[in-house]
Amino acid sequence: MKIRANDTVLVIKGRDRGKQGRVQQTFPDDQKVLVEGVNVVMKHAKATNTVRQAGIIQKELPIHVAKVVLICIHCDRPSRIGAKTLPDGTKARVCKSCEEVIE
Repeated sequence: MKIRANDTVLVIKGRDRGKQGRVQQTFPDDQKVLVEGVNVVMKHAKATNTVRQAGIIQKELPIHVAKVVLICIHCDRPSRIGAKTLPDGTKARVCKSCEEVIE
């Protein structure tokens, strides 16, 4: 998965199409990411020992990584990501449109 936590992404599919947000958490096994302000659902919660307040709770759910695209920090455009080996031998993510290293 080429998207990491704290990346800014743009949603390209679904009911939240066009929204931007920061990735809070990634789930590589499920190929999903948790983006703040995206895929917010209403959940009806019953009062239990762990949840004291009953009622309707707004909650963000993970979205599939194929439905988001990274926004490059250099060119400020949604772009695909590639990998490149730097001269010192480390691998880095590279923006496909402006060819700048993302980190």
